[in-house]
Amino acid sequence: MAENKTKPRGLGRGLSALMADVSIESASDTPQIRPDMRVPIEKLQANPNQPRRRFRQEDLDDLTASVKEKGIIQPLIVRPIADDRYEIVAGERRWRAAQRAQLHEIPVLVRDFNDVEVLEVAIIENIQRADLNAVEEAAGYRQLMDSFGHTQEKMAEALGKSRSHIANLLRLLSLPDDVQEFLREGKLSAGHARALVTAENPSLLANKIVSGGLSVRATEALVKKAAAGDMTPKPRPAKAAGEKDADTQALEGDLAANLRMKVAINHKPGQESGEMTIKYRDLDDLDTLCRLLSGG
Repeated sequence: MAENKTKPRGLGRGLSALMADVSIESASDTPQIRPDMRVPIEKLQANPNQPRRRFRQEDLDDLTASVKEKGIIQPLIVRPIADDRYEIVAGERRWRAAQRAQLHEIPVLVRDFNDVEVLEVAIIENIQRADLNAVEEAAGYRQLMDSFGHTQEKMAEALGKSRSHIANLLRLLSLPDDVQEFLREGKLSAGHARALVTAENPSLLANKIVSGGLSVRATEALVKKAAAGDMTPKPRPAKAAGEKDADTQALEGDLAANLRMKVAINHKPGQESGEMTIKYRDLDDLDTLCRLLSGG
C-alpha cells in the first residue's frame, strides 16, 4: 500500500469558522449566548487529549466563587458521544468549577466536531486565554502549524494577532528548556527572552539576568557585550553606535522563525549593500538550507 504523505488538516469548516465558535464561547464581555440545551453535569466528560493539563488552584477558586454567585454565563462547547453523553470541546475549567459549586446542570452548545477539529479548537481556546505565558502561547502556535499546516499569515488573520507577534513568539521556542522555564515562572519577560534568542550562551546569560534583576534594555546590552567577549552585566547600557533599526531586527526575527536557524543581517553604514549570516546547528539544517536556496 502506498504511503499517504498528505499532511493532516482540520480545516473542513475553516480556521476562521472554528475561531468564531471559540470566541463566542469564551467571551466574557458579551451578552449571554443562548445555549442549545442544558445537560446534567454527570453527562459531561473532559477531553482526554486536552493539550492544557495544568489548572491553577487559585484560578479555580476564583472561578468557583463566580459560578456560585452568577452561574455559568457562557455555555460550554461540547460534542455528542456514546450513551447520551457529551465530551467537552471548550470550557473544561468552568465544568470543574461547576462541579465544585455543586451545580446540577450546565448550558452547552452542541457541535459535530471530528477528532482533529476538537484538538484544533482546544489549542485555539488555550491561545486565547489571557493568563498564558509567552512559551505556552508560542507552543500553541507551533502546534497549530505543525499539526494542521496553518501558516503564520492564516493564524494572524483568524486570531486577530499581528504576524510579527506570532513570529517573535515562535522564536522563543528555540531557547533552551531552562530559559523557557524562567519564562513560565515569570522570572523572565518575553522582552528578555527575545534578546536572548540570538545569544550564543542563553542559559548562562539568563541566570545572570535573573540573579541581577536586569531590565530588558540592560539585557540587550549584556547580550551585545557577551557577543564581544565581555560578560560583565551593565544595568545602564549606552546605546551602541551601530545598533540595528527595528525593521532589520524584525526581518531577522521573521527569517529565523521560518528557517528555525539564527539569522543576522548587517548593512554597511551609508550603503545599500551588506551581508546576511545564517547559522545552522547540524548537517540536517545545512541540507534543508541548501535545498531552500536551490529552489528544491
